[in-house]
Amino acid sequence: MTAHTVEYVRYHIPEDRSAEFLAAYTRAAAQLAAAPQCVDYELARCEEDFAHFVLRITWTSTEDHIEGFRKSDLFPAFLAEIRPYIADIEEMRHYKPTTVRGAGSAVPTLYEWAGGAEAFARLTSVFYGKVLKDDLLAPVFDGLAPEHAEHVSLWLAEVFGGPPGYSETQGGHGHMVAKHLGRGITEPQRRRWVGLIQDAADEAGLPTDAEFRSAFLAYVEWGTRLAVYFSGPDAKPPAEQPVPKWGWGMMPPYQG
Repeated sequence: MTAHTVEYVRYHIPEDRSAEFLAAYTRAAAQLAAAPQCVDYELARCEEDFAHFVLRITWTSTEDHIEGFRKSDLFPAFLAEIRPYIADIEEMRHYKPTTVRGAGSAVPTLYEWAGGAEAFARLTSVFYGKVLKDDLLAPVFDGLAPEHAEHVSLWLAEVFGGPPGYSETQGGHGHMVAKHLGRGITEPQRRRWVGLIQDAADEAGLPTDAEFRSAFLAYVEWGTRLAVYFSGPDAKPPAEQPVPKWGWGMMPPYQG
């Protein structure tokens, strides 16, 4: 997993120039949005002192920013907009995220929104009831261990922000991947799996709002496509990784 680089640019802009400064960055932002090296950006204004602004830009890497964006055809237009404010910069540095990170409780996790452990237990119970009766998927799960549904329930709960029950009792991402090695899962089987778990989510009473279901399906698509790959003949097990964490509208947790 490659960590992105976060650039912070701190400005001190007098009140009488703030409107033109904001207008210039609104125009310059079009170049950032078009840059393949730019992950996201945000210009914030200090509440206690309106003259202070902080621009945060997440780059794919420091090198991609300096050797990529700054040498691209997009940079001249960007620079032309911000050039009048270069003398107002108080700091312009790149930062790497540390391991000190997390989410607060202001926004519920997908686990909480779904209804907690009971909701995921219902989901897997209904789902594997369907799987074992399905002519396409039943052969894949032949000899299914009695505790399999419970383990998958723990896995999904942890993935979506719940307690680390799977990690504590089974292991990390590598342990789950190992369950698929050599099984030769086909694309039709993957698609059936995706369809059945969506049906099971309906029957188990999981939330049906678009935001939850889009995040839920995004993980299901990501996870099942990995399962197909790791079940194939040329698959190489990944290095040990923690259980992935999935949130509202987030990108896959393992980036190359």
